[in-house]
Amino acid sequence: MTTTARQQATTERTQSRRSQVLAAAKTCFLRSGFHAASMAEISKAAGMSPGHIYNCFGSKDAIIAAFVEQHVERVAALMRDFASKDDILQAIVDNVADGVRDHLNPANWPLQLEIAAEASRNPAIAAVVRDADLRARVQFRTLLVAGRERHQLAVDSDTMEGLVEALICLFQGVRLRAVQHPGLNQDSFIACCREMVRHLLFK
Repeated sequence: MTTTARQQATTERTQSRRSQVLAAAKTCFLRSGFHAASMAEISKAAGMSPGHIYNCFGSKDAIIAAFVEQHVERVAALMRDFASKDDILQAIVDNVADGVRDHLNPANWPLQLEIAAEASRNPAIAAVVRDADLRARVQFRTLLVAGRERHQLAVDSDTMEGLVEALICLFQGVRLRAVQHPGLNQDSFIACCREMVRHLLFK
């Protein structure tokens, strides 16, 4: 095996172990919460020794930071997809139904709420979350400016600041509705969300 092949095999093995740890950690965090879930519990769920866990992630905070980065990557991929469309604003409107359903899906929102709760009391995680939010906001704002310029709509600083925050708040708030009202009428809710997003984007 060549040096390059060995390096590639090592990288793939490391990535596989990291994914295995993250899958186990997600299960433990959702079952017990961040504070109650121990590294020992995570190592048992992952089928690895604690030493292997610490080789992948130096601490539980590092695992949480990895989940945050995964979310950033998913958002960035979505933004790139929107940017590839001829009409960015209409593409965002067309995606509202998928976005709302994704935020309502019990398989997706609990971990994000756990991260938000941890950020409210853990300065290190708060810093990670705020950095991720800043990067996402910058990318989203750039996308919206390009979309609005195509329609000759206002792109001044105050307009864009309010628009970005309102749209992010709308979708982040869906997670709380999923907790407080899991039986909501998704079809009518999605229809209203689509109209709100359309109004905000094109006003």
